[in-house]
Amino acid sequence: MAQATLVKRGAYHDSVALLTLARALRGRAGVRDAAVVMGTPANRDLLAQAGLLTEEAGTATPNDLVIVVEAETPAVAQAAAAAAEPLLARSTPGGDGGRRPPPRTIAGAIRRMPEANLALISVPGAFAAAEARAALAAGLNVMLWSDNVSLRDEVALKHDALERGLLLMGPDCGTAYLAAVALGFANAVPSGRVGAVAASGTGLQEVATLLAGRGHGLSHAIGVGGRDMSEEVGGLMTLAALDLLGEDAATELIVVIGKPPAPAVGRRIRGKLATIGKPVVVCLLGRDVAAGTDGPVTTVATLEDAALAVDAALAGAPWRPRVFSVADVAGRISEARRGLAPGQSSVLGLYAGGTLAHESLLILEPLLGPVASNLTGGKGRHRVIDLGADEFTVGRAHPMLDPTTRVEMIGGAGEQADLAVLLLDVVLGHGAAADPAGDIAPALEAARGAARARGRGLAVVASVVGTARDPQGLAAQVARLEAAGAWVLPSNAQAARAAAGIAGGEAILAALLHPGAHA
Repeated sequence: MAQATLVKRGAYHDSVALLTLARALRGRAGVRDAAVVMGTPANRDLLAQAGLLTEEAGTATPNDLVIVVEAETPAVAQAAAAAAEPLLARSTPGGDGGRRPPPRTIAGAIRRMPEANLALISVPGAFAAAEARAALAAGLNVMLWSDNVSLRDEVALKHDALERGLLLMGPDCGTAYLAAVALGFANAVPSGRVGAVAASGTGLQEVATLLAGRGHGLSHAIGVGGRDMSEEVGGLMTLAALDLLGEDAATELIVVIGKPPAPAVGRRIRGKLATIGKPVVVCLLGRDVAAGTDGPVTTVATLEDAALAVDAALAGAPWRPRVFSVADVAGRISEARRGLAPGQSSVLGLYAGGTLAHESLLILEPLLGPVASNLTGGKGRHRVIDLGADEFTVGRAHPMLDPTTRVEMIGGAGEQADLAVLLLDVVLGHGAAADPAGDIAPALEAARGAARARGRGLAVVASVVGTARDPQGLAAQVARLEAAGAWVLPSNAQAARAAAGIAGGEAILAALLHPGAHA
């Protein structure tokens, strides 16, 4: 293998343009990998982890653009690096000379759009806090998409926002809805009576789309960032968001989505929920969740149950958790098991959504035993991998945009002798890939074919987060996966349980379908 490097000094470009370029370079014949990033310390560290930190790339500063190509020969690597500059020029706003270039500062953007009341900030984490402070000082609410923002800056920014009566959503806030306006990775869902507070992007998307499927919409959904409920941050934005939704006339019911808070923060949140004056559904994904209703608060253990509990509350009906909602689960699981060879009993989860991966891990472990994951560092025969983690996204877009890493890992699945089930999520909506099911379907077909060639089966179990109104179309995406041999379940929780039933055998299937559990 050979590597070629191009460092352009003082050449800042939008991250979406860089990620699009990196994907185009990886698609060239003979190119094994490519990274196109700004030369921040964090990005240089990630390049090093990926084996792409060349000597020249190591000299880059945060203001420099770094392009590293790894290819089969030096000539191919050099040609790909040389092709990057014209490709980048064509993908940059104003690069064709026919459009007005975008503003370069918050102040410039406000001059162009004085009526704006929100800034979405997506710059390298080292610079994000300064931009967020400028936006707050200008009276703008902030959706802070950037990650790698220090904990100290997060706390300071949230105190600043609260003093000004503004929202600071994030850091690492990927999804929000304000007054029915979708922000970031977001699905096409109707406006409605449900307000959400979410420390999880794909968790919010799952709940919102399941609610949409039952005819319910969102008033607002406020993302707070994954660390907001930590002891250090203290739930600052969660508590503020609950106050806002409690006072909002359009919000009849509130749902809270995330992972378990720090104990002291959890007590403050529970105290707020008890006095907010509206029914609340709480889904904080953790082990040993005590599901049930206590006064106005209903606690659930899965994202699907959150949607079902909201549906029941709005209808004035009782709620109870369910295991499966599809017909003949036992038959489908038995059919999948008949295709397996002796020794096939493990599950591999390859996830684009971090919260969906976390939920699957929580469902699989009590049924199958320890699960290895980059989410927890645990060890086990079964694996659940969050492909949106930093180690998989250096120089490339999030897996909801760029399927390259997942396609590569699916490609190796058919060669794993003990693998029984490949477990997947597909996330639709604004900001996601144009055809995410189509992107991975050929790899699924190839992996199943490779397993058959070795005398084995390979079950593919999936769920799709989306709605009929999403640009990709829910029905079309489900059909494409099914055509590739996948069993598509109505929710991530049901998909994880189905995977456990296929891999775990009759005892697990009996536990899942115990009388009274199936609804």
